[in-house]
Amino acid sequence: MLENLDIHKLIGQTIMITTFVMVMMMVIEFLNVKSKGEWSHKLKKSPFLQILLAAILGVIPGCLGAYTVVSLYAHEIFRFSALVTAMIATSGDEAFVMFSIIPEYALLLNGIILLIAIAVGMLLLFFGKRFEFFCVAPGHLVIHEEEIKDHVHQKPSIIENLKHISFTRALLIGGVLLFLFGLLSGTFSHEHFDISTLTGAQHHQEIEHEHHINWVMITYLIISTLALYIFFVSSDHFLEDHLWGHIIKKHFLKIFLWTFGAMLLVSFMSQFYEVNAWISENMWLVLVLAVLIGVIPESGPHLVFVIMFFHGLIPFSILIASSIVQDGHGALPLLAESRKSFFTMKAINIAVGLVVGGLGLWIGF
Repeated sequence: MLENLDIHKLIGQTIMITTFVMVMMMVIEFLNVKSKGEWSHKLKKSPFLQILLAAILGVIPGCLGAYTVVSLYAHEIFRFSALVTAMIATSGDEAFVMFSIIPEYALLLNGIILLIAIAVGMLLLFFGKRFEFFCVAPGHLVIHEEEIKDHVHQKPSIIENLKHISFTRALLIGGVLLFLFGLLSGTFSHEHFDISTLTGAQHHQEIEHEHHINWVMITYLIISTLALYIFFVSSDHFLEDHLWGHIIKKHFLKIFLWTFGAMLLVSFMSQFYEVNAWISENMWLVLVLAVLIGVIPESGPHLVFVIMFFHGLIPFSILIASSIVQDGHGALPLLAESRKSFFTMKAINIAVGLVVGGLGLWIGF
């Protein structure tokens, strides 16, 4: 079975996910120093704003909004309630497929889970104080006087930085340029689940052209540009102490290995089941299966229920329940940062999914 696994593709997807999370962490660190921590303090002081922003980021199709929320959570800017809000609101890559084949229901579903996500986030905020733990030690975002002097009182000099370029700066810039080369050459790609294996090729080609290339490519080009800007204008102290010594050395390998390991495991397990085995006339059993499968940090399995709904095999309530629990690849970086946060978040989402799905089945929705 191992020979059927596309290790090259898994490594490429892992690099893309890890790169996005790393760059988002760097951007957060850079903005925190640039603003002397004012923006992060304002967000920290407004849990309600955190929940609204997390819901908006989560409902954006794809996994990148969820990655951003995980980065904000890892930096102690977002509370656990905001993290749960985002993970309920997100549907991962499946959102693209749903908007392609069931657009009216996709819009309705996103509106419903957005409201549910905000409601659950508010409930956790006011009644779930015991869940308000962070996945990192306090003081994750630290501002040194040297950074304030370099980033606030002095204008960045790209020419000076390149004229006396340090090894760290050269390494970071070279890494981004290599990533861009891999991205533009097609070496790295964020693959979506092949819908043609479930419904035939009729929808797959359209979906590939609609979002797989343009949307993902543009997003990664933007974050690569942001990374290059930060590497060009930042002081050597900021690059070496914060970006290299703190973010990359402490987070890169951990996130990369956990992401790759989870994707490898899911790809291996996916070879042992048939899609037809998921179809059952017992809707309550299908609801439980949909919720449990939603725990898997992968985009593919959830699409089974999207297609079952598309063919009229399951009601809308089961599709909603599945969307509430699953978050595509969005939670993979969280699994690397804090298993406690990951499994607590999933447990809450399972409970919400079962309640919403069960009520839907009960009233015939």
